Amino acid sequence: MVAALRSLLFWIVFNVGVISLTSAQDENQFIYHGFSESKLHLDGMAEILSNGLLQLTNATQLQTGHAFYPFSFKFNVSSFSTNFVFAIVPDPNNKLSGHGMAFVISPSLDLSKGTPTEYLGLFNPSNYGLSTNHILAVELDTVQTAEFNDINGNHVGIDVNNLESNESATATYFSDKEVKNITLELASGNPMQIWIDFNETEKLLNVTLAPIRIPKPNRPLLSTSIDLSQIFLDSMYVGFSASTGTRVSDQYNLRWSFNRSGESQNLDISKLPSLPVRGSTKRILKIIASLIAAVVVLIAIGGTVYIVQKKKYEELLEDWERQYGPHRFSYKNLYKATKGFNDKELIGEGGFGKVYRGVLPSSNEQIAVKKVSHDSKQGMSEFVAEIVSMGRLRHRNLVQLGGYCRRRQELLLVYDYMIHGKLLRTGKATTSTDVFAFGACMLEVACGRKPMAIDPENLNLRSKWS
Repeated sequence: MVAALRSLLFWIVFNVGVISLTSAQDENQFIYHGFSESKLHLDGMAEILSNGLLQLTNATQLQTGHAFYPFSFKFNVSSFSTNFVFAIVPDPNNKLSGHGMAFVISPSLDLSKGTPTEYLGLFNPSNYGLSTNHILAVELDTVQTAEFNDINGNHVGIDVNNLESNESATATYFSDKEVKNITLELASGNPMQIWIDFNETEKLLNVTLAPIRIPKPNRPLLSTSIDLSQIFLDSMYVGFSASTGTRVSDQYNLRWSFNRSGESQNLDISKLPSLPVRGSTKRILKIIASLIAAVVVLIAIGGTVYIVQKKKYEELLEDWERQYGPHRFSYKNLYKATKGFNDKELIGEGGFGKVYRGVLPSSNEQIAVKKVSHDSKQGMSEFVAEIVSMGRLRHRNLVQLGGYCRRRQELLLVYDYMIHGKLLRTGKATTSTDVFAFGACMLEVACGRKPMAIDPENLNLRSKWS
């Protein structure tokens, strides 16, 4: 029984010790690989996005945003270290950013009186520069302010109670490989990592900057001696402040680690969340999507027009046509040659239908195109017969059949164009008329039909076989 009580007492003491140790660790440090469950103290424009990003400002003008760890730390006699991943995304319309952000150690969570623009949401004209502020800030400044003696619009600075930096430098990192400083653009929209380390023994504050995939450089960007005991109160809060002016930018924190009594924990940057797409960028993407949709529609319309045009000039080709000699013309060429079978090109009508004058576009050769009407009483057999017979005939007194075309129900024959017109229009007898008359006579004898008919309206003679 006694042994059991001893075991229970040991278990209780052990667990109390573990709980105390855990609490002590929580009192000294924290690490966030995302802010979804962080319970940070937020005000102004600051918000935590669904993917765990801490957004301090957006594209709204003249705004501030603050985000603080909700519990204070004892800063009486200790060193501290912090590192975080940030991104400043400029306005895509003009590539300008405003105004920047800062890591802040403050005696209060309430910085709501801090004004935007160049004050970075930290101070206002009435409290600027007062020793009672008890504020230390490391600024990431993207706008040069002459009033604060900024060196340029892309610098890192260490500030105490005001924004005229104790020390500042252009945003660079030291490349251990190339053994030189390489410039970084704070408002590039790309995530970067920063380390801020204070050594209480040496009273030395170091600030180191680097791209996220680069290990912490051996040389800091800034290194300055400072006695924080003259600035800090016993209890202080840590967090971030950012602001916009007439120039705007989205300003984010992606990861954050802090340790009040030693080196902060390393951040996991292998799976950083994607930065949101800016509203104007969304509009650009929508425009691009609309253009793509328009191109697709135009392609569809073009394809439809092509198919319609192809159908318009579509022709028939059957097996029997391959065995005959006359050349086959494309309907498209005949259509163009006769100017779309324009009535102005009409030169006559016969048993098969209308005859048009045309000029072949490829050779400028004049032709006569006989277009069989849809209501013609003669059918495919007569058409085939004419092709077969006329295509094989070669005689100086007969009009030569140059070729033919078939499209849907339309039948077309192409002849040499008779410049002087009709075997009937000139009224003059020639060898050709004699040959025709003989042929007409033979046809009359063979079929028992009259070769001529009188038009009661204009007395023009028309041949059934013309």
